[in-house]
Amino acid sequence: MKVFMLYTGSGPLVILTSHVNIEDPALLEKLSAKGIEKFIAFEIPYELAERRYGGHFAVVKNDLGESDDLRVLDYNGERAIKLFRFDEMGKETRHEP
Repeated sequence: MKVFMLYTGSGPLVILTSHVNIEDPALLEKLSAKGIEKFIAFEIPYELAERRYGGHFAVVKNDLGESDDLRVLDYNGERAIKLFRFDEMGKETRHEP
C-alpha cells in the first residue's frame, strides 16, 4: 500500500491506495472519476502516515478492499499540511492531462 499527499485545485488531500505508482493509469482513472485530474503528488512513508493518523489510519486501511483500491485518508488540507513536513515526503510528481 502507498500513501500520497495530493495538491489539487480544491486543496491538499491524503490518499491510501494499493496502486504502487501515482501515475498508474488505473489510479489516474479513479482520481479523474472523483474530479481530480491535475495535481502535484508526494509519497508519504507508509509507517509515518500510520503513526500520525493512528486509529483513523487503521479504519481506512481495513476498509480498503480488492475492488476498491483508493481511499481518501484525509480531505482536510489544513490538518494534512500540519501533519507532514516537506522533508518527510518523497519527490514531487506533477500530473496534468
